[in-house]
Amino acid sequence: MGIETLLDNVMHPPVLFFFLGLLAIAVKSDLEIPNQIGKFLSIYLLFDIGIKGGEELFHSGFSLVVVKVVIACLLLSFFIPFIIYKVLRLKLDVYNAGAIAATYGSISAVTFATSVSFLESSNVPFGGYMVAGMALMESPAIVAGLILIGLGLKNSKDTNEVSEKRDFKAILHEACFNGSVFLLVGSLVIGMVSGTAGEAELKPFVTDIFKGMLSLYMLDMGLLAGRRLGELRKSGPSLVIFALLYPIVFSFLGTAVSYLLGLQPGDALLMTVLVASASYIAVPAAMRISVPQANMSLLLPMSLGVTFTFNVTIGIPMYYSIITSVWG
Repeated sequence: MGIETLLDNVMHPPVLFFFLGLLAIAVKSDLEIPNQIGKFLSIYLLFDIGIKGGEELFHSGFSLVVVKVVIACLLLSFFIPFIIYKVLRLKLDVYNAGAIAATYGSISAVTFATSVSFLESSNVPFGGYMVAGMALMESPAIVAGLILIGLGLKNSKDTNEVSEKRDFKAILHEACFNGSVFLLVGSLVIGMVSGTAGEAELKPFVTDIFKGMLSLYMLDMGLLAGRRLGELRKSGPSLVIFALLYPIVFSFLGTAVSYLLGLQPGDALLMTVLVASASYIAVPAAMRISVPQANMSLLLPMSLGVTFTFNVTIGIPMYYSIITSVWG
């Protein structure tokens, strides 16, 4: 990866605002973004990504490539937690290993949005169908994490069977219909159905102000990551090392899958980022409900403080540099 490529990515306003948030925590500034504003910004990003993806699908239509990408995303999201769980069990109990494995099997919509911004700034084309793949990668990871925890519990027979079934039903509902997935898929469908007319109507809100809204959201993420890093430090170096190595190692898997599917470089970057990122919104929320024994003060600092920070600063340009070298 060239230093020039890295600097170009770091110099994007959204990434600079992320660093501003980290700096604000480091110097103990009282800068903050109210929770409701932060929630609105995350709703906007999901809405924007979904609408743009739907518009792209309207123009390109469904094809064999789209079907292949969707199937690949579903399989990756379900089976990656099984690999991660084995590694994490060397240091963690069943609950934490399962919850963190689900988190890393899922995706980060904001990392995806930052990658889209990177591609747009570099004038690199990409397909909207990648949004469909992203939308479908939340739920399989949650289900896989719950399966792993269930298999790992030796005393599961002592649990009340009726309440266990009720819990699983609620968990499955959360996995398939949690707010972020529902909004993302719904926006995708609306963007596709509304077509050219909808694209023209929403352009000022979806296209013109996107980077400004993303910059504000990244500022909020910088503030949150800065607060969480201190919690992770207390757990020792092993989890920090894992959270840093995961995106590097699994980015090769994402790139390999992209190559096998015959994706263009822009789409290959998005696929790689999906595989190399980790959830810090939908999956932690689902795990908090279904696995209260899991320690959120480990899970969130790993996915947000370390993995997310690495991806949006170094990871995205590094992955793209590798992809362009391999693709030739």
